[in-house]
Amino acid sequence: MPEIQMPKLSDTMTEGTLVTWKKKKGEQVSTGDVIAEIETDKATMEWESPEDGVLTEIYVEEGGKVEVGQKIAFIGDKGEAAPAAEPKKEAAPQKEQPKAEPEAKQPAETEQPAPAEEQSEEIAPPQSEQQKPTRLDAPSTTGRASTPPPAPQPSSNGSRVKASPLARRVAAEQGLDISQIKGTGPEGRVTETDVRTAMKSQSARPPAAAPQKKSPGPAKPLEGARIHLSGMRKVIAERLVASKGPVPHFYLSIEVDAGPLMSARAELKAGGEGSDTAKITVNDFILKASVDAAVKVPKVNASFDEDAIVQYQDVDLAIAVAIEDGLVTPVVRAAQNKSLREISEAVKDLAHRARNKRMKPEEFQGGTFTVSNLGGYGIDSFSAIINPPQGFILAVGAVSKRAVVDDCDNISVGHRMAITMSCDHRVIDGALGADYLKELRRLLENPTLLLI
Repeated sequence: MPEIQMPKLSDTMTEGTLVTWKKKKGEQVSTGDVIAEIETDKATMEWESPEDGVLTEIYVEEGGKVEVGQKIAFIGDKGEAAPAAEPKKEAAPQKEQPKAEPEAKQPAETEQPAPAEEQSEEIAPPQSEQQKPTRLDAPSTTGRASTPPPAPQPSSNGSRVKASPLARRVAAEQGLDISQIKGTGPEGRVTETDVRTAMKSQSARPPAAAPQKKSPGPAKPLEGARIHLSGMRKVIAERLVASKGPVPHFYLSIEVDAGPLMSARAELKAGGEGSDTAKITVNDFILKASVDAAVKVPKVNASFDEDAIVQYQDVDLAIAVAIEDGLVTPVVRAAQNKSLREISEAVKDLAHRARNKRMKPEEFQGGTFTVSNLGGYGIDSFSAIINPPQGFILAVGAVSKRAVVDDCDNISVGHRMAITMSCDHRVIDGALGADYLKELRRLLENPTLLLI
C-alpha cells in the first residue's frame, strides 16, 4: 500500500494546507471516500482516497502546511504498520570559533584613540617635523591642570589685538573673542575689567528661543485583529499585482436597455418555469450573450503570449464566484456549443460546488475571458481587473429603473444596465473592443436571439 503524498491540485500549487481530516486514524477507507479537505492556492477542496484500506498513519495534523509531494498519510492493510516517519533534518550546529585571546600589550585598532597629532591635523596649521604641538588638555603631573596663556589673537583687520595676559586668559576660559571686546586701557588695550564687562553684557542678552517641538503625528488606529492570509488570498494578491502592473488595462463602458431582458424573464416566470434551481436568470442571459458575442468577434477571444497573440478555438467562459475565503473562477468549457439552458445549469452546478468545496482542480483552471456580475450586490457599475493571461473581463452592474427619452422624445421609465469591459491593450484595441460591445448590446436588447 502506498504512502499518500500532498497532491498537486492546481497548475500553480507548490504547497497545500491540510484544513481538516474527514477520517480518523485507524478507520477503514475506500477509493472515492472523502478523507480530507486541502486548501490550495486557489480553493479549498475535498480530497478523495486513492486506495482501499485502513488509514494507518497521519503525518500532518490539521492546519499543517506541506509542499507538494511530501507524505501526509499512510493507507495500509489491516494490521499493517506504517513506516516510521523520517526525522526532520536539523541544521548542523555551527562550530564555535576559538575566542581570541586578549592582547595584553596593545588593544584593537578600532579601540585606539587617535593620537593627538592626528586629531589636530585637520584644524591646526602644518608644523615642522621638529616642532610638536603642545597638548593643552593634558593633565599636570601635580594633579592640577596648567593652562598656559593663549597666544595673541589678531584682530579682524589683521593687526595684533592689544590685551593684557590676564585679559586673554579670562577671555579664553569664557570662550570670548577678544578681538570683539572694546578696550579701555592705554591705546585701546583690553583689560580684565573689559572682559568681565563683556561677559556681563553677554549674559544679559535674552536666551535664544527654544526650538519648537514638532507636533505629534496622527495617532495610529488600534489593531483589532491580525488575520493571516490564506493560500487563496495570497495568490489573489499576487495575481492581481501581476495583472494590474504589467498588463496595460483600458476600459470601455456601455449602457444597455435591459427592458427586453426583464420582459423575457417575466414571460418565463409566468409560463411556470419551475423551481429556483431550474429557472433562467438575467445573469444567464448575460453569460450566453457574452459567449455568442465572442463567437461573432473572435479576435477578442485571445491572450498575449510574449511574441504572439494566441487566438482560441473554444470560448471557455470563466465566472467569478465569491466564496468565504475569496474568489474563484470556475470555467464552462466550450460554452459556444451550449444552449442558454445548458449554460445556466452548468453555472449553477459549478457555483454550488465551489461554495461547498467540491470542485475539481481542472474546473477552475484556464478560461479565455471572465464575467463578473455584482448587480446582485446593488453595484451600479465598476471596473474589474483582468485575470491573466486572459484578454478581457466584463464587469456587469445592476439593472435599475431610470427616466429615459425614447425615439419620439417622450420621457418614460426604463430599465438600464451598465457593463464595463477591461481590455488588455496588447491584445484588444479600442475599435475591436467597441465591436464586441456593440454585438453584446445587440444580443442583450434582443434576447430572443439567444434562444436560437
